[in-house]
Amino acid sequence: MNGESRSEIRIKEHIRDEMRERVAKFEHATLHDLSYRLVELDREWDVERILELAAGSVVLGGIVLGRMSNNRKWLLFPCVAAGFLMQQVLAGWCPPFLVLRQLGFRTAAEINRERMALKVIRGDFAQFGAPAGEDGLTSESSLVDAVEEK
Repeated sequence: MNGESRSEIRIKEHIRDEMRERVAKFEHATLHDLSYRLVELDREWDVERILELAAGSVVLGGIVLGRMSNNRKWLLFPCVAAGFLMQQVLAGWCPPFLVLRQLGFRTAAEINRERMALKVIRGDFAQFGAPAGEDGLTSESSLVDAVEEK
């Protein structure tokens, strides 16, 4: 189980299933539609980026509130946020990370897997001997599995 809880595994499977469905919808899409979706993926914020922004906001807010109110208790918020960030870096998870995952936010690697599957469909890698549509390469299951982390 690789140290993951059942809920973490379920979240990953749910996100992977949603990605397979999205990729399947683009299996016979136009180049314009594929390119538009790739632009959307470039703009999608991954869970780590959201976590970093939230932690920075809590740190800044706690410091400002502590200074403005002359109440040092507000400085507890930056300490907790810093602790969560350290836990994320060292352990690969923290409570806010799990909450964001449950809300459906994806990791950068998950976003990149969808991006690569769509690029295969679009034919970006045809010069490497893997043209889209040949030998079932465009089936959403095989595409996602082909770019899945090993």
